[in-house]
Amino acid sequence: MSTTTPTAPAEPERHQDKVPATRVKVRLGDRIFSGASRGAGLVLLAIMAAIAVFLVVKATDALSKNQGGFLTDQVWDPNATKPVFGVVTLVFGTVVSATIAMLIAVPVAVGVALFITHYAPRRIAQPLGYVVDLLAAVPSVVYGLWGSIFLAPKLLGLHDWLSTYLGWIPLFDKEQAGVTARTLFTVGIVLAIMILPIIAAVTREIFLQVPRAHEEAALALGATRWEMIRVAVLPYGKPGIISASMLGLGRAVGETIAVAMVLSPSFLVSIHILDPGNNTIAANIANQFGESNEIGRGALIASGLVLFVMTLLVNGVARVVINRRKQFSGANA
Repeated sequence: MSTTTPTAPAEPERHQDKVPATRVKVRLGDRIFSGASRGAGLVLLAIMAAIAVFLVVKATDALSKNQGGFLTDQVWDPNATKPVFGVVTLVFGTVVSATIAMLIAVPVAVGVALFITHYAPRRIAQPLGYVVDLLAAVPSVVYGLWGSIFLAPKLLGLHDWLSTYLGWIPLFDKEQAGVTARTLFTVGIVLAIMILPIIAAVTREIFLQVPRAHEEAALALGATRWEMIRVAVLPYGKPGIISASMLGLGRAVGETIAVAMVLSPSFLVSIHILDPGNNTIAANIANQFGESNEIGRGALIASGLVLFVMTLLVNGVARVVINRRKQFSGANA
């Protein structure tokens, strides 16, 4: 008797359906937004290039007729028969006044931002934030009038005090006692007051973006409020503080009317910031442009080209510093 082993029914052949590759359909709105963004970036680059070309072309003729050293002479007389002009005094005054402004404004602005975001009660913090934002909108001429009419006479006593007790430092060695307070030091204070609202407003918004979990983690580990700010808030906000400071520096370097109204200018480089003297590029352009001939205007444009290059270099250095902290700057987002 033969036995047959039952065979298992054949499994049906499995067909793996191949999913066709689907193309991602880009919406019309996304295409328009992408094109507009790209176009805006290209237009911005084109404007920057056009400004640079304009400055170079207009300055070339005046520089070719300059009888002195443009980067070394402390003389500004481009309207003479033999034009002689240099920007060393202007560059020095611009850098010194902007440095004084930044040394005063940045610590105060960061302190104001920290107070608004982490110390002040809510009913005080919000109105105070509005006041800071409104101060950023005050016109330059108002600061200039206030600085020349009110602040400069009030600072004459401070100038004498600094010269008496800190005169052993060359910066505070005042050679012209009791003359006037229309100096680079006063200009630096006025500029600091002008740029403080900008730095404080931007820094405040950066501090508000700090993840709440970071702050709560520091407090949970036993940190005090200041320790929490030092280990959680300031490291996270460092790129934002630098960016805000660069915005303020840009206004300080390029400020014209306020500096022209406050400063008693000259064309001698002096490290004594409590004495009248020095000048800035922007203020010199404002004071000299109306009375300049063709070569004189070309010389002023050449000084503007120097200011343009200085601004690009400062912003480039700031960008390098910010890129070192990409995890906080949003570069990887």
